[in-house]
Amino acid sequence: MTDTALRGESQQPDGPAVLEDVPGWFWDHDRHSFEWFLGRQAKDGVTGDLMELGAYLGRSAIVIGEYLNPGETFTVCDLFDSDAPDDENSSEMNISYRKTLTRSAFETNYLAFHEELPEIIQAPTSVLAGGRVPAGAYRFIHIDASHLYEHVADDLRVARTALQEQGVVVLDDYRAQHTPGVAAATWEAVFNHGLKPIMLTECKFYGTWGDPEPFQRDLLDRVDLASGCYLSTETLNGRQLLRMTGDSTGIGPFRGSRHVQRLGGGHPESRGSLRTAQDEAALDLAVRRARAAEARRPVNVAKRAARDLLPPVVTSAIRRARRG
Repeated sequence: MTDTALRGESQQPDGPAVLEDVPGWFWDHDRHSFEWFLGRQAKDGVTGDLMELGAYLGRSAIVIGEYLNPGETFTVCDLFDSDAPDDENSSEMNISYRKTLTRSAFETNYLAFHEELPEIIQAPTSVLAGGRVPAGAYRFIHIDASHLYEHVADDLRVARTALQEQGVVVLDDYRAQHTPGVAAATWEAVFNHGLKPIMLTECKFYGTWGDPEPFQRDLLDRVDLASGCYLSTETLNGRQLLRMTGDSTGIGPFRGSRHVQRLGGGHPESRGSLRTAQDEAALDLAVRRARAAEARRPVNVAKRAARDLLPPVVTSAIRRARRG
């Protein structure tokens, strides 16, 4: 595993050739789900602004930006390499990113796929509270910033005000072992503040403060849904919600960047080796998180805990790579 993979920087000197070159924890099912919701809005003629709270190095932002229409605004809010607003948030940043997340790396990755940058707010997401975000102006918001309960709850309050009636909010890490604050804020919003679940994937929660049933009907009718995506239904507090599982069958690749031909990044074996390096980096990050939480326990226990922190798709990919 290279130092570059651990630092989370683009592995191409001039920018990424394909989306898989951009390190991050944004798996095929969620990329397809983003494309499904944003594509449905495009097909139905829904307009409005887009927002991402917490961007890391741009892997999900690149996908969201693909659906930006003329006259709309895509806003990305992230600390990047700025100081965190409090000690707890600073500790979280040090464990997760080693202070190597930089705005310039994000911009390099994003501009490899798009002509213009989104509107970037380099600050804690708390700056969006208090009326800075226009009410009802947004149609899609992705929340993936802090994992601390208070911060996620504040981000959800911003999203509730900012979203259109049928706007979609997506929350990352709503069920991970190392992010109980996200789970607490998510389900508090569901049971106390009117957020209605549409669908759950392994890593993300998709919801709306409007009516989830039109989305769910199209999903269950498999309108534009990839063949490898399997849906099951659950009932929660009298409401239907969907769960998506399956594999990547039928999920096409995201388009290449402006560098794809020159760098030869479109070759499947090249993409596979890059993804293996990124998956190894993700496992290393989970180990470090587990060690921080279990500082007085043996290292082998920390490694076992780390495996629990990763989605199975990552651990299985790493096992396949090692067997190969």
